[in-house]
Amino acid sequence: MSVMQAPEGRIDIRQLSIVLGTGAQAFEAVQGLDCQIEAGQFVCVLGPSGCGKSTLLGALAGHLQPRTGTLDVDGVSVSGPSPQRGMVFQQHTLFPWRSVRDNVAFGLKMRGLGKAERYRAADEILALVGLEGFAGHWPDQLFGGMQQRVEIARVLVNRPRLLLMDEPFGALDALTRLRMQELLLDIWTRIRTTVVFVTHDIDEALFLADRLLVMSPRPGRIIEDLRLDFARPRTTELVTHPEFTRLKRHCLELLHYAEGRQLPRLNPLGLPETSLPRFAL
Repeated sequence: MSVMQAPEGRIDIRQLSIVLGTGAQAFEAVQGLDCQIEAGQFVCVLGPSGCGKSTLLGALAGHLQPRTGTLDVDGVSVSGPSPQRGMVFQQHTLFPWRSVRDNVAFGLKMRGLGKAERYRAADEILALVGLEGFAGHWPDQLFGGMQQRVEIARVLVNRPRLLLMDEPFGALDALTRLRMQELLLDIWTRIRTTVVFVTHDIDEALFLADRLLVMSPRPGRIIEDLRLDFARPRTTELVTHPEFTRLKRHCLELLHYAEGRQLPRLNPLGLPETSLPRFAL
């Protein structure tokens, strides 16, 4: 089976602010976001509920327009939705009246590809996500983890530059969630598209990412940019590593950060410098 190549997918975010709502109900969801993400990076965005994580993904997908600042992908301003920027949500959006293969191939059909070509592409992606034997099934014949695999396949069949994921495993049980994390890393290792993955789960973020962006409470700002140097491929033993535990403690302190208090930082010795209390792990 051929492997997709994704040399593109650089993101440039400069002083991005987004306002949601209108009139008296309007509020600033994210404020002054400024970062660059290299093509092929796996980036997790972590933050408290309501901090603007999903708003940022919506802007990257082209569904939301900034009030101020710029948002570019490969040097081109994001001005609307595109199959080159695929979104995966927590709940699947599969068509129940279409087979798994037809769900995956639907985007290609809308682009005018012939049946044989789009089915060939769909079957290739289904094999990539481990569902080669389920192309003829209906979505309601699959359990939650399998439905999310189909959802991921439906996005990947378009060969996107960006894979945008909004807590895609949040509704799954713990074991299925872990298996999906491992599957996602295996897929990403082979396709190397840029992934921006929103989560509120610290373990998930540290296990998956090359880089972790932590956001403040609303209006969301980036208060930490952690580069994660854990070796790949990653296994479940990583969560017991002392460095994993140290970073988890630091992230817990960041999530309890409030405006006007000292911002937790990691000093060169690797010990958190903060006035906040320690949280049990």
